[in-house]
Amino acid sequence: MSGKYLGPVVRPADAAAIAEAARLLIAGAPVALPTETVYGLAARADSPGAVAAIYAAKGRPSFNPLIVHVADLAQAETLAQFDERARKLAGAFWPGALTLVLPLKDSARIAAAVTAGLPTIALRCPAHPVMRAVLAATGLPLAAPSANRSGAVSPTSAAHVAASLAGRMGLVLDGGPCATGLESTIVAVRGDGSWQQLRPGPITQAQIAELLGPESRAQFDAAIEAPGQLASHYSPGKPLRLNAGKAKAGEFLLGFGSLAGDFNLSPSADLAEAAARLYAGLHCAAASALPCIAVAALPCEGFGAAINDRLRRAAV
Repeated sequence: MSGKYLGPVVRPADAAAIAEAARLLIAGAPVALPTETVYGLAARADSPGAVAAIYAAKGRPSFNPLIVHVADLAQAETLAQFDERARKLAGAFWPGALTLVLPLKDSARIAAAVTAGLPTIALRCPAHPVMRAVLAATGLPLAAPSANRSGAVSPTSAAHVAASLAGRMGLVLDGGPCATGLESTIVAVRGDGSWQQLRPGPITQAQIAELLGPESRAQFDAAIEAPGQLASHYSPGKPLRLNAGKAKAGEFLLGFGSLAGDFNLSPSADLAEAAARLYAGLHCAAASALPCIAVAALPCEGFGAAINDRLRRAAV
């Protein structure tokens, strides 16, 4: 795969580019698209060959399932079994940054590699207008993990995608920087009446609990059920030290609030801003000449829980 493409070609996400992206996707080629969370490497979810192209471009482990993006609840219900709790969550948070892990329907036309052999499927209805326009133009559910090499820092700009996947895919639609900048929250809705947060994200555990009641399982099971559960993930390719009060010799410091550092995630100590800038900061640190990275301490409430989750995995 690495020798197949000269690109990627980055195009502004206008009507002509959206039409070209839809044509490529229908034909089975992967295309990088913006969402409100991070840029995704999309391919039609019903084609084994198209899904294989995602795995090849990312160098992704085949046991790690993919999130399938859908246009609306009606399309989602052709793929998964929705109960009252799942519909309640979709009604509250779709379109948006919530992924639901639900029982896969026997009739679902989904390539086996999408679910990595699991009896469940991860579904999200995105809010970004470009991704929504492409979903409408193709009429297809699109598998779309983050558009970067597997395990590396997720992309929040078209430039991040082009740098990470050079020579591995053809077209990137540039929709500007991602507004949220952090991957979706993933929640499994269990058949036994329980629910479990598999990955923290922009939709908080407290918001889910307001609708479904308290979570009734441990946060993580041993098995991989959804993206982002690998112990080592989001790596900038350098040693990373957490909860730093200052930089040591040879460290690029990601600051927060009054601790400015080399790249300040949020001078005003706003966790939503820090989440939106996290991956841009990690990309900047990875590109610097300094051999190590340090990150200021960030609170764990709200967005902070998801930020700290990504940082812990990046530091492994």
